[in-house]
Amino acid sequence: MEAREDSRGIGDLLGDLGRQVSTLVRKEIDLARVEVTSSVGRMSRGAAMAGAGGALLYAGFVVLLLAVVLGLIQAGLDAWLAALIVAVVVMVIGGVVTSMGVKQMQSTELAPKQTAETVRENVEFVKEQMK
Repeated sequence: MEAREDSRGIGDLLGDLGRQVSTLVRKEIDLARVEVTSSVGRMSRGAAMAGAGGALLYAGFVVLLLAVVLGLIQAGLDAWLAALIVAVVVMVIGGVVTSMGVKQMQSTELAPKQTAETVRENVEFVKEQMK
């Protein structure tokens, strides 16, 4: 077998290294973009759920106020008690939905952790190759 010699000079090798590092940086930026986009989408879904829960809480509060008014006007148990039961049920549902949305927002991290880790690994690799 014939041993193959690489006849490229140090200038060619450094040029290749520069191009490869440039490509690597572009790929890392693309990865960060994908990671952040995914996190933002999850955060927006959580915000929508929290908003929907807030709207249900508001509706429940309006019904609760209506129950008080009906209770005072009618002074009879049937009308306001029914409204009170509806208000409590709507407010419980709204509280559950709001809680779910807030938990989802809190569990979402916007920082691109995977990209940061691969950048650190790539920096270490380049340092090792330059020794």
